Amino acid sequence: MAMEMARLNELAEQLRRAQRTGEPCKPLRQQAPELTIEDAYAIQKLNIDLAVGLGAPGQGTARVVGWKIGVTSEAVQTWLGVHEPDFGCLLDTMTVDDGDAVSMAGLLQPRAEGELAFVLSRPLKGPGVTAVDVMNATACVLPAIEIIDSRIEGWDIKIVDTVADNASSARFAVGSRPIPLAEIDVRLIGMALRKNGVVAATGAGAASLGNPLKAVAWLANRLGALGEELKAGDVVLAGALGPVVEVAAGDWLEVQVGSRDRVSVRFVA
Repeated sequence: MAMEMARLNELAEQLRRAQRTGEPCKPLRQQAPELTIEDAYAIQKLNIDLAVGLGAPGQGTARVVGWKIGVTSEAVQTWLGVHEPDFGCLLDTMTVDDGDAVSMAGLLQPRAEGELAFVLSRPLKGPGVTAVDVMNATACVLPAIEIIDSRIEGWDIKIVDTVADNASSARFAVGSRPIPLAEIDVRLIGMALRKNGVVAATGAGAASLGNPLKAVAWLANRLGALGEELKAGDVVLAGALGPVVEVAAGDWLEVQVGSRDRVSVRFVA
């Protein structure tokens, strides 16, 4: 049975208050043990609607620019006790240009991941979207740094906590040199994340559901079941290709995919 809207709004406000104050809240699953994944996505949508001005008057003016896929590795799915990924929404207010600074102001307990970003040339809407459909709808891919964060105290999360918290998203940066999909094998391409010049995490495309194309197809089909679609121009972060790395003010991060393409950011107080 779906949770009452008043209770969903209360939990959504907990996450907004944590973001405003910089003080993480208690895990939502502890506050509402009956919380389901469907309820968690409803909480996520309430806060996204407010951010883009679809909620109460006087709310935000952000724009949706894409989506992120999380929980794409078997290890993380086992940790969270689920057997499929999750997703969150990317807003223009989350973007950081390649080489620019990321302010720690507004971040609570950030971490970073190296990923591939897909830029779509045409819409994709499930059901029935395949990896081939994703291939044909992709304008290019780009190396990406996703800066994840949690409004939940101590990163004490299970799947309902992170889903409600917009899949623990915060900021993202993509490279400035588009890579034609025909030039790479996204399953085998390697990723190295360097922190202050030292390799801190490595991985490969297969870390994302065995094939990032499959991850994007999963997202299109999952959104389709909710009446949503991936739009032309959307950026899709297809899931972490290696372990997460903690970050702090003064750190410099660079993600390289393949032999030449990279993106970097630096963190400032």
